[in-house]
Amino acid sequence: MTVIERFLKYVTFDTQSDESTGVTPSTAKQMVFAQYLKTELEALGLEEISLDENGYLFATLPANVDRKIPTIGFIAHMDTSPDMSGENVSPRIVSSYDGSDITLCASDGIVLSPRQFPELKDHIGEDLIVTDGHTLLGADDKAGIAEIVAAVAYLKEHPEIEHGKIRIGFNPDEEIGLGAHKFDVEKFGAQWAYTMDGGEVGELEFENFNAASAKICVKGRNVHPGYAKNKMINSLLVANEFISMLPANETPATTEGYEGFYHLIGMEGEVEQTTLAYIIRDHDRQKFEIRKKLMSECAARINEKYGDGTVKIEIKDQYYNMRQQVEPLMHIIDIAFAAMQEAGVEPKVKAIRGGTDGAQLSFKGLPCPNIFAGGLNFHGRYEFVPVQSIEKAMRVIVKIAELTAKRYC
Repeated sequence: MTVIERFLKYVTFDTQSDESTGVTPSTAKQMVFAQYLKTELEALGLEEISLDENGYLFATLPANVDRKIPTIGFIAHMDTSPDMSGENVSPRIVSSYDGSDITLCASDGIVLSPRQFPELKDHIGEDLIVTDGHTLLGADDKAGIAEIVAAVAYLKEHPEIEHGKIRIGFNPDEEIGLGAHKFDVEKFGAQWAYTMDGGEVGELEFENFNAASAKICVKGRNVHPGYAKNKMINSLLVANEFISMLPANETPATTEGYEGFYHLIGMEGEVEQTTLAYIIRDHDRQKFEIRKKLMSECAARINEKYGDGTVKIEIKDQYYNMRQQVEPLMHIIDIAFAAMQEAGVEPKVKAIRGGTDGAQLSFKGLPCPNIFAGGLNFHGRYEFVPVQSIEKAMRVIVKIAELTAKRYC
């Protein structure tokens, strides 16, 4: 089975995660996919295969040489984003893409166009896997899973390629920020690993946002509007006052590169009570702490104006920038960089404007930079992935295994 055949099979599994359930995996359908993958890994003849009650699937490709080589790992997540349906995914391949609009669903007028998505132009002449416009595709991160499984199968079929012990790990719930929470790093037993969870071909990432969530509850006072003067406190208006206190030019839509932001992701309320949900992001840890402090200060100013208890704010750290964990071990980046070059891929070292399981795993003692899986426009109907990018990612995994062994001759 080719890497593309594996990927097309994997996306038929609906594996959306759900942050509201409070269990791991957050949805039972992720375990269905995990059990399927377990049988596939067994059929490949891998060893030390385990699937725990939380949906974490580990397996081993044993070393094929006697000398001491560090055990390395490759990791991907099984869930897809709750942002859009992953049920009944219907992929198709657009062969030799010519740079024009791609009609995903003619009857509903759903079109993938380079006018809205200019990155399509970078893949003219390639074969693009697209959706039918009614679901996401699931390249995030089933492309990563397919690449890892196919690379391991390739290494088994080519024993002339020397490699050390390789651990693979597939986890649930990355899309809701919980992928690494119950990942047993000690059991996994690798000295370092790579998540195959990046986007565009060539991406190599060992920096990510520091991240926190913020929940702001605003209490109002409802009075008959005809007699409300100097009595009513409209929580909706107070909530908007809080929003206006934050820098208007520091949102996802106005920032790029290393610039951080405040992102309002939810607002629900009425006169009596309104709740705001934010995420806070910054690559710089000091600036990250300043952002959290500003939000607390805004809440304090509101309470000073309207009375104590008008606003309650709860801020929770989610993950931190993995750079501080990876930087002392730059040889693991050097190996990935060289592997890309040998696989015919131009490395693009960049910072992730987001998070990854690798960030949390790095702070749990498993240094874990991130490598491209090849997909673009994640989490929506316009998601696509070039066949050639998936194939290149698979070759990079093989090369990392090979170069790690050569480094420890």
